[in-house]
Amino acid sequence: MHDHDTSERLASYADVLVGELPDTWTSTHLPPDAKDDLTELADRIWDLDLVAASLAEHPLKQAAVLSRPDGAQLVLVDRHDERDGFLLAAVAPRALPDEAYRAVPEPNGIALTDDPFLGAEQVAGDLLARYDSALAQVRHNALGGIQPSQPDRVVLTWQPDGSVATAPADDRAGATLVDNGFIQDLSGIYRLSGDDSQGQARALRAIGPQLDALGIGTALQHPAGRTAPTSAPASMPPVPAGSRAPATRAR
Repeated sequence: MHDHDTSERLASYADVLVGELPDTWTSTHLPPDAKDDLTELADRIWDLDLVAASLAEHPLKQAAVLSRPDGAQLVLVDRHDERDGFLLAAVAPRALPDEAYRAVPEPNGIALTDDPFLGAEQVAGDLLARYDSALAQVRHNALGGIQPSQPDRVVLTWQPDGSVATAPADDRAGATLVDNGFIQDLSGIYRLSGDDSQGQARALRAIGPQLDALGIGTALQHPAGRTAPTSAPASMPPVPAGSRAPATRAR
């Protein structure tokens, strides 16, 4: 089979697959000439089993990246054996510290049938559940004590240095936070400095109505022993944290 035919077959399969998966997914095809993107992607494939073994013998020449709005990504690659179909693997999030992956099992990839409709059933019934679980664990580990937010609620947590930190669930809240002085770090956490307490209080008062207009509530969490400035918004009950896994990333 010619390279063009192989490339078209992979992209077409991915386009059908994303339409059959739960939630909303999009597909982006990376052709052989996208060498830098393929190299970066190969380094983030979250697998120590079937897909890793295949890539060890057959470096990534093309791929289809499946993306979900919350940042989750899967990668569809060619299968280099006598069977039809493709391999699908999870993609590790960018910019999380290695410590976040410690003791989190890899959501190893799977082999898919040549039928994308049956393939979607395989993904939904197996890989997605394991991937979502691993994603939740590493993201929680990366938070380092910051309560995770939900799409309809942003949890702000006071830090020992007087700053306020939060990990919003989507870009809508993130844009509002940045507009009010929060700075996003490489792990995806947004922080508001406490160097100017009055400015900090003004920002915290401002984001409540702005997020509320987007249908997003806010909660301000006070760690034990800390009292919030009187000009800051009243606290709300914190969101319960999910179970935290001890933290080894090995891919």
